[in-house]
Amino acid sequence: MRVVVTGAAGTIGRRVVSRLINADPNLDVLAIDRIGQPSDTVGADTKRVDLATEDLTAAFAGAAVIVHLASSSGPESADQVSADLEVAIFRRVLDAATSVGAGHIVVLSTAMVYGAWHSNPVPLTEDAPVRPNPDFVWAAVKANIEQMAAEWSRSNPKGSAAILRPTAVVSDDDLGRLARVLHSARRGVAAEGDPPVQYLHVDDLAAAVAVVVTSGFDGVANIAPDGWIPPDALHELEGPAPRIRVPQWAARALTSARWRLGVSPTPPGVVPYTSSSWVVSNDRIRALGWSPDHSNEEAWVVSHEAGPLDRMPAKRRQELALAAAVAAVLAALAAVAAVVVALRRR
Repeated sequence: MRVVVTGAAGTIGRRVVSRLINADPNLDVLAIDRIGQPSDTVGADTKRVDLATEDLTAAFAGAAVIVHLASSSGPESADQVSADLEVAIFRRVLDAATSVGAGHIVVLSTAMVYGAWHSNPVPLTEDAPVRPNPDFVWAAVKANIEQMAAEWSRSNPKGSAAILRPTAVVSDDDLGRLARVLHSARRGVAAEGDPPVQYLHVDDLAAAVAVVVTSGFDGVANIAPDGWIPPDALHELEGPAPRIRVPQWAARALTSARWRLGVSPTPPGVVPYTSSSWVVSNDRIRALGWSPDHSNEEAWVVSHEAGPLDRMPAKRRQELALAAAVAAVLAALAAVAAVVVALRRR
């Protein structure tokens, strides 16, 4: 059975290809990316393909399963052009899957499609409605792609689609793009509210993808470790952080101003995800035989590289945190003032 993996040169893709090669000797794995393949994809066929421009029917020839991991946008981006490109690429992937007669597709989404709302149950199951916060472009794009995958499955009598919704993915010594954005949004001037959080190690995500491929799973599955990190435990892990609490509307306004001026990597749409819960249950993926090797706390620890502040006495860290918080407020106010002045000049 030929399995095509797009985005195979990425952090997740390399691990998925390796897992699939070792999972079943009968799998014929084709690793596709628009850049060269790294050495740890040994055992797989490789092909350099630009999903946005090249003939995907020829690239996917013989595929029974397509695992779509490639992405042209990220959680730190609010660029509608990149979002539209990601949707267009996925449409081309679906069209090629139909042309070559692939019967199963696996799509990587995000748990953020549930949205961060005060009414969310803890934890969310796959039966919860998909309602991403409307101004967070990345989550809205993922929700759109999920809908496209479901429609493709319904229109193909022999087709099935597995939609995976992982929480924030981290790896050794690297918080990852989403976890880094969330971490940045919680520091300095932060919205009121302390929701529980989840961190998923990339190796556990790759293992989940392999389980879904080999089992032929059809449907939606959350991917997360057991349980979650409560707010007080997260505070202990992060240590004293420069933070001043403000209402969500104020945090969004300040974040928007800083993001538009290019002084912060945090888009304003992510702010609700730092003040309301969106943690998920993993019962469905566990029922397929998957189990995580890393807890939420272990994933956070291995992804966090200790810095100079971690080695300082607690009292000194608190003093620096307070000074940094005051400086953050002054900088945010200055950013807002600059935006107001610019608008008046226009």
